[in-house]
Amino acid sequence: MTERIQLSAALPEAYQSILHLHTVVEKAAADAGLDQRLIELVKIRASMLNGCAYCLDLHARDARKLGESERRILMLSAWWETDLYTEQERAALALTDAMTRLPQHQDVPDDVYQQATSVFTQEQYVAVAWAATVINAFNRLGVTSHKPLPANPR
Repeated sequence: MTERIQLSAALPEAYQSILHLHTVVEKAAADAGLDQRLIELVKIRASMLNGCAYCLDLHARDARKLGESERRILMLSAWWETDLYTEQERAALALTDAMTRLPQHQDVPDDVYQQATSVFTQEQYVAVAWAATVINAFNRLGVTSHKPLPANPR
């Protein structure tokens, strides 16, 4: 694999801004009463779709630390075919899929939006949508830079 410029290190002020945005979104999710494991599932799913090995590794480890099962993490690649996820998780994953695939479909379908807004409060919906947005930004940096996996994961 070609070694590439690490965008996060090349413009640290911009990267710090995204980290701050991430902190704001995490707080909004907690304040809205969302389980942090749901947010980690959103991050893992978007990272799968975007092919970001660094973020996938990081967030799968974070989810495990929160008590998420290996089975549910692995099944995210076919989440819609199982009954392993709650109604809220399924809505969050459908929204994440639609938002991550915007370049292909150029829309979040009405049924996905309606499903999400029927199981989340407005504050929860906003937090989930922002979580999907932020992880997609991180994924784009990681994939473009070929961000290497940590040698000694935390």
